[in-house]
Amino acid sequence: MPRRHLTTFFRHPAEALAAAVFYWLLRLLPIDWASGLAGGLARSIGPKLRVSNRARHNIEHALPELDALERETVVREMWDNLGRVVGEYPHMRRLHARGTGNRLEIIGANFIDQLRDDDRPGIFMMAHLGNWEFSGLASSQRGLAVDRVYRQANNRLTEWLLNRGRASIEGALIPKGPAGARQILSSLKAGNHLALLVDQKMNDGIPVPFFGADAMTAPALAQLALRLTCPVVPVRVKRLKGANFQVIVSPPIEFASSGDQQADVLAYMTEINEIIEGWIRDTPGQWLWLHNRWPK
Repeated sequence: MPRRHLTTFFRHPAEALAAAVFYWLLRLLPIDWASGLAGGLARSIGPKLRVSNRARHNIEHALPELDALERETVVREMWDNLGRVVGEYPHMRRLHARGTGNRLEIIGANFIDQLRDDDRPGIFMMAHLGNWEFSGLASSQRGLAVDRVYRQANNRLTEWLLNRGRASIEGALIPKGPAGARQILSSLKAGNHLALLVDQKMNDGIPVPFFGADAMTAPALAQLALRLTCPVVPVRVKRLKGANFQVIVSPPIEFASSGDQQADVLAYMTEINEIIEGWIRDTPGQWLWLHNRWPK
């Protein structure tokens, strides 16, 4: 067995075991305790990791008006939010089964209802803000199943653990990749609804302005919306305090096609990036700045 495969053979089970122990520990705690514990750990350790230098570079590029101390505050808040997402993850099944109570406020619920009742496919456009997984709970509460596109973990054992939380929310899970692309198209053609996180870098995407500079952006959302003439509804998850959230649903994006496919896709994705930019400026500490959006 090659050394690389041998390392994977031993490392992946060890990683999965550690993840499982932490997962079940968090699940035993009340959600507020789990969220606070994981957030505190991430806030303490994350800023010291090398990957945080990428976040600092991104923040300096996107928000040059912030001084060094303010940038460090955003980095700590980002890690706190990310840790809390991890801490809340084991509770998603329970929240879906028992309801979220006063923990989740939905603003613009009527736009979810419109998608549910219009007998057409539709797309929710999202970003890695707050705890983005709570958008699925919001749509479920309004009686709308949503298929979600996600990136598979490299460790297949850890992937199984993560999908325990994802699978509790109504709708199919669609992995990124060629097979997933075909499944996405089939889902929309069948009249289903789709949730897409569109703020990550895609190496073979298209350059689209984002915080004043071109960033490689996946064009799939615009291509699907134009091809199938389906509405695109922006959805933002905003963390209020601890494990309490607002899901803010905006009206469908109004876009007039020119008939030039390439120009329309660029214009559509430019508008989407502008929306996401506004969200990030409002709560910079809740965005996942670790994406390599503007390589040096």
